[in-house]
Amino acid sequence: MLKLLKLKKKIKRKKPDYLRPYWWTKIKLRNRIDSWRKPKGIHNKMRQKFKGKPTLVETGYGSPRKVKGLLPNGKRPVLVYNVEDLVKVDKNKEVAIISSTVGRRKRIQIIQKAMELGIEIWNLTNKDLELLKPAEEKIKQQY
Repeated sequence: MLKLLKLKKKIKRKKPDYLRPYWWTKIKLRNRIDSWRKPKGIHNKMRQKFKGKPTLVETGYGSPRKVKGLLPNGKRPVLVYNVEDLVKVDKNKEVAIISSTVGRRKRIQIIQKAMELGIEIWNLTNKDLELLKPAEEKIKQQY
């Protein structure tokens, strides 16, 4: 498994960044450079593979089947929206990722429950840990 994860990392390191056609000509596309669209125009220089133009998407940069979709630590990511979703996560094989649509209150609840269950949260930041401190202080004030 570790051998395959290392191979995946090596393949992805060599993979070129596939850029959206003509992102450099339109300001509204500048923040969406990575959103690949196949060039389809008749005179499109990128489609014709002109020298100096960005490369087209090619096969051969895929990960080995057994590690496809896994994170670098070898665990599968699971999107978590609430505490019930977190309980379903297998801590040996999966890692929780808190959804970006989750608000502050639920986020704190999810983080606290994950710490109790020993589940790793992949997108945990220092800001999230700072949110926990006031919540703990409020709990202490209530009792």
